[in-house]
Amino acid sequence: MLLEVRGLSKSFGGVAANVDISFVVEQGEILGLIGPNGAGKTSLFNSISGEVTPDAGEILLDGRRISGLGPVACAEAGIARTFQVVRSFDSMTVLENVMVGAFARHRTSRAAMAAAGDVLEFCGLAPRAGRPAWSLSPPEKRRLEVARALATQPRLLLLDEMLTGLTPTEAQSGVQLIRDVRARGVTVIMVEHVMEVVLPLVGRAVVLNLGRVLTIGRPEEIVKNPEVIRAYLGDRYVAH
Repeated sequence: MLLEVRGLSKSFGGVAANVDISFVVEQGEILGLIGPNGAGKTSLFNSISGEVTPDAGEILLDGRRISGLGPVACAEAGIARTFQVVRSFDSMTVLENVMVGAFARHRTSRAAMAAAGDVLEFCGLAPRAGRPAWSLSPPEKRRLEVARALATQPRLLLLDEMLTGLTPTEAQSGVQLIRDVRARGVTVIMVEHVMEVVLPLVGRAVVLNLGRVLTIGRPEEIVKNPEVIRAYLGDRYVAH
């Protein structure tokens, strides 16, 4: 077991974003985090990555409590993430963007540049290394987010809607990248709305609704769960 979330709750201005959430993530797993808009998925990511401190409960990485330590300490512990809205440094080159992540593990520019180059090659962005980040296509910008996160050498990667808005061909390419990331030994939790793409990819899924865990299970169990169908998937999944 790599990550454990125990009884996590978080409210903002009296609005409960997460309520008593508990689940575990095994080493090497690809876990899906799904649910309707406003279910609390991104809020949960913010707690796991250290951007916010839960009001109750705890988060443990390899048995060590990390909740409330802040994003720098969580990154140092081995957690990296991407964002639903891409956050590239548009005035910098693609290589420089990834070097920002590499500096989390490397002290010199030479070492950070070499590490960033390796990650760009892995993510298929090496031909774009010298281009400004603003010039990338939307799918390339999402890959840049992944590359910058991977440059921190994470053990756990949080992907926030990496495949949203992509064409079917682009989405399949993204799926292969996620599988390649897992093959490198990185555990993945992914928030995604494209169910036809994400369900064949993940081993298990945590379904959130109104800030609470609705159910946890394998994809074939999730799509047959009446509560999940009613709250999120819709009747078109009944036949499947």
